[in-house]
Amino acid sequence: MTVATVGVHIVDILARPIDHIPEGQDTVLVDQIRITAAGAAAGTAVDLVKLGNDVVTMGAVGDDELADFLLMVLAKRGVDTSCLVRRAGERTAASILPIRPDGGRPSFHVPGANLTVTYADLDTGVLRGARAIHLGGMDVTFGLGDPAFFALLDEVRAAGTIVTMDLLSEMPDLLGMARAFLPHVDYVLPNESQALLMTGAADVDTAAATLLADGPRGVLVTLGEEGSLVVTAEGAERVPAIKTDVSDTTGCGDAYCAGFLTGLLHGQDVLTAARWGTAAAARVATGLGSDAGLMDLESTLSLL
Repeated sequence: MTVATVGVHIVDILARPIDHIPEGQDTVLVDQIRITAAGAAAGTAVDLVKLGNDVVTMGAVGDDELADFLLMVLAKRGVDTSCLVRRAGERTAASILPIRPDGGRPSFHVPGANLTVTYADLDTGVLRGARAIHLGGMDVTFGLGDPAFFALLDEVRAAGTIVTMDLLSEMPDLLGMARAFLPHVDYVLPNESQALLMTGAADVDTAAATLLADGPRGVLVTLGEEGSLVVTAEGAERVPAIKTDVSDTTGCGDAYCAGFLTGLLHGQDVLTAARWGTAAAARVATGLGSDAGLMDLESTLSLL
């Protein structure tokens, strides 16, 4: 089952546990430092492969050493990187994430080549052949807000391809622009803050209903330790989180998307697929980095 992920590719450098930034040039000893392939397209691609999918990813990276590393890690994890564009003179997107003891994750980020992605960078033939397309970070890949891309999404959806969308930022102007994609996708999966900022709503239920009115078949709002809210034309239902020992929340949203989409590709209904996403997120929360703790579909579903 081939899935194409489109959008944001980031190198994450993570350290834990961090409870303060030292003064001057002092050193703090930590338990673990890890470098991973991350971002709403790349991180989700890795998780999708771990859950048994064949995955090709599309977007842009720089021509630097970080790009060399990112391509190597993605290929090692089994992601097809042949459609990734290397942009001369651009930096590869990267984040430094000091992970707090409770799993929280402030970040320092360079957007890099992600800001340069356009419709011309995509392999439309591959997209037309995919069973599913996951759009990761359409709020920061400005060049993909192209009528030609919208038309392609409408075309493949009419032919039976599932299209899902996740977001990256928490900037109201960018999130507002991303709403233009909603008539052209099947499911959108923002976190609570993003849903509120996208709509200006006072509560998550109103925000989800507002986004649903823009045209997708479903809105799934992730709520951290409170689980997720699933809203479709049939109604709204809460899916509880799975209790786990949290090491790091980085990538839990990407894992939720990967589990949800895998469920749909296995013929599950929306609520069951959301539970698959919940299980994948719970696995990732147990380790450091966007794919840590996630092994395969069988061990993931054993949490349910």
